[in-house]
Amino acid sequence: MKKIFLLIAAVISLAACSPRVQTPQHPAWTYNTVVYEVNIRQFSPEGTFKGVEAQLPRLKDLGVDILWLMPMYQIGEVERKGSLGSYYAISDYTAVNPEFGTMEDFEDLLAAAHKAGFKVILDWVANQTAPDNVWMTTKPADFYERDADGNAIWEYDWTDTRSLNYENEAVWAAQDECMRFWLGKGVDGFRCDAAAEVPAKFWKAILPGIKKDYPDIYLLAEAESPALTDPKETFDASYAWELHHMLNDVAQGTKGVNDIKKYVAADNKKMGKANFRLMFTSNHDENSWSGSEFERMGDAAKVMEVLCFTLPKGQPLVYTGQEIGLERRLEFFEKDPITDWSENEYTSFIRELVAFRHAHPCLAAGEKGAPAKFIKGLPEGVLGFTRKADGDAVTVYANLTPQRVVISTKELDIAIDPWGWIIK
Repeated sequence: MKKIFLLIAAVISLAACSPRVQTPQHPAWTYNTVVYEVNIRQFSPEGTFKGVEAQLPRLKDLGVDILWLMPMYQIGEVERKGSLGSYYAISDYTAVNPEFGTMEDFEDLLAAAHKAGFKVILDWVANQTAPDNVWMTTKPADFYERDADGNAIWEYDWTDTRSLNYENEAVWAAQDECMRFWLGKGVDGFRCDAAAEVPAKFWKAILPGIKKDYPDIYLLAEAESPALTDPKETFDASYAWELHHMLNDVAQGTKGVNDIKKYVAADNKKMGKANFRLMFTSNHDENSWSGSEFERMGDAAKVMEVLCFTLPKGQPLVYTGQEIGLERRLEFFEKDPITDWSENEYTSFIRELVAFRHAHPCLAAGEKGAPAKFIKGLPEGVLGFTRKADGDAVTVYANLTPQRVVISTKELDIAIDPWGWIIK
């Protein structure tokens, strides 16, 4: 049976390190947080803001810090996919989806979450709207990208959307105004969908002003672009998509330990030391379209989660249902709620990881976290690394193979099960 050895900092033998004096690049509260993605539609039988509010005590007990609400705005009806539509086809940026409740219900959820100690961020969709968004009739035609015949167009297979025209800076001002509408209600930031699908110059134009007026907010980009990694002018965090796909490949036997080591070194150079890197084994896209982590990673799902909580620069993400080991895909355009949230061993696993993360400042994201020093001389397929900073240290051994391995060093003499791990 795989075990995770979580040793409290007070009883760990820690290596002494000189304190590092740094100017914080992000709001102080953000560095060692865990993000939880809330799929409102599937979160309760009713699929409403009230349904989420009722479960805040459970999420508090889990220990997560930031609640990312998937888009809760009014959804378009024209060319809608499925009976309920995509959360990402928005017909009004400043109205809530009546499927989820009223604006008052949202405000009640926000207030209750804040009272419980959570931060709440909204999912922001800047690149596109629904075909029947209010802007189609209230804004000039050049608010949207159009073909030679004047028809508003869409990207990829997003047929239920129309692409905004970012050559028109009036679009920038409209987006800025709508984001400020929600900040005025007290939300703590945004996760910006497909952030690289709009020009970096747009983000660099509006985000510094927003941050000046709301200096304590957190901004996450669904992007892996070096142009969007400076927390002073763009985003605090970005998606570690490359790592995610690499972890899938490692679980499936097509990549290994050396690939992860190379990734860590290259990513630090590419994305900079300050940028938080959102690390995950699942999210709404992966779950609905590529399968649950168990479909993609099989027995390796847990050890990959451990890496998401411990690799340098990482900020962990937990998606709706992961804390109970949900093994199925959730429908995207229809009601498909999780009805049984009974705790199990997976709940304890996630809760322990979150608590361990919080207990160790060396695991912080961005420039405050410690780099990884990889351990040499380990059996093939075992990834080992130590992170040390300011009197705190964590060592991880991860067996990334389906075979039992034995580690015999001066510091350790132990066997690790297939896809097992040790943290100390």
